[in-house]
Amino acid sequence: MPLSTHKLASRLTFRQLQVFKAVYDLESYSKAGELLGLTQPAVSSQVRHLEQALGLPMFEYVGRRLYCTSAGEEMARCVRSVFGELERVQSKLAALEGRVSGRLSLVAVNTAQYVVPYLLRAFLNLYPEVTVSVTVVNRAVALQRLNENRDDLVVMGMVPSEQPLVSLPFLDNELVPVVPRGHPLLALETVSPQAFLDSQLLVRELGSGSRLALETHCQQHRLSMNPGMALGSNDAVKHAVLAGLGVAVLPKQSILPELEMGSLETLAMPGFPLRRSWCLVYPQAKHPTPAMQAFIDYIQQNIRNFEQFFLRRQA
Repeated sequence: MPLSTHKLASRLTFRQLQVFKAVYDLESYSKAGELLGLTQPAVSSQVRHLEQALGLPMFEYVGRRLYCTSAGEEMARCVRSVFGELERVQSKLAALEGRVSGRLSLVAVNTAQYVVPYLLRAFLNLYPEVTVSVTVVNRAVALQRLNENRDDLVVMGMVPSEQPLVSLPFLDNELVPVVPRGHPLLALETVSPQAFLDSQLLVRELGSGSRLALETHCQQHRLSMNPGMALGSNDAVKHAVLAGLGVAVLPKQSILPELEMGSLETLAMPGFPLRRSWCLVYPQAKHPTPAMQAFIDYIQQNIRNFEQFFLRRQA
């Protein structure tokens, strides 16, 4: 018969749960030991005691690879909930003392990775007890994580309007047409947008925010867009332009060093640059943690400072 909740609680320890979580997250006993400062036998012992208390195996080896069992997956959901509650209690206790602490989980789309670090510097000076994690993903993954409520805040442009989301615009995102040094279009007195788009246009993958912005612009202005190559990141697109494979529309913040050196040049054309905004985004029904609310307030209070800072970077 299954143990009662009281008996089960008396046989489990937080150390066992911590070790289980590390093994689950890292899919390795040895890596979990390195993370926690334990030997592999000590990790195995903690997991074994947990399995004995629960009466079911948490992990199994198939070949040389470690897999989590269905019982282990159930336990993982429980452990995430337990540690999540501990984090919330810790944050609330700190807030009662007038401090802000806890974890702040941010997701940034690729175009925003050049901006987010500059937002964090002063914030972490104000709130040194907050631990920040930043995950950089493409727009499709950002939307998936947003739908699953996996993070505190998502930093993105092109916010979907069909979902109940809170969106705080905080900084312009200029998308500029760029060509490599010596490109034939630079010799022309005027360049039409269509001529630019027909010059081996390099784009991001389908679903990317910057590609969506360009596609929307082309639809609105009846321009034909025939990409020559699609690449999986802004850096990949930038290096393809530098290699002479074509032209592209890129976030200005991502190419400032190349513009300064002259290895990339922008073109003056009607309708460009495209102007979008980076936004802080989260589900409407979400209840902000103290750390999340502190970051939202910090961004709102410093929008003008951010604008001035990034304008100086572009000068």
